[in-house]
Amino acid sequence: MNKAEVLQKSRLFEGLLPEEIEMLAELTQQKSFPAGGVVFEQGEVGDSLYLIVSGSVEVVRKRADGSAHVIATLKAPDFFGEMSLIDKEYRSATIRAVEDTVMLCLTTENLHSFHRVYRNGFTLLVINIARVLSGRLRETNEKLANKM
Repeated sequence: MNKAEVLQKSRLFEGLLPEEIEMLAELTQQKSFPAGGVVFEQGEVGDSLYLIVSGSVEVVRKRADGSAHVIATLKAPDFFGEMSLIDKEYRSATIRAVEDTVMLCLTTENLHSFHRVYRNGFTLLVINIARVLSGRLRETNEKLANKM
């Protein structure tokens, strides 16, 4: 797998220079999860984001009564886990592989290493994360408004 090519397909890395993409590709770790495998659980402390290379995952939230509710399904080149990098809070949902899934993982430590070398690229990466979070919030607001 050419990690740099995978990263270039994601909105997360839009606008980054080729050398910035290359460094990020070197920093990522490939992780594989079998169908049904849990990437992380709601409530865990998070320090990484994941970019889906192949396969798919479901985003699951626990309801007040303890039951699970699938709120989204993600596939390549979607990413998730970025909220914990931004706010350093607990994971807001459980992520479970729907099928055998391969991902690239970037940790907080990886991003700090990237920041030391490419400050402008790091800033653009954070802006890209903010754009995606903003889009997700708008989508959620729309869904809530339609339920009222």
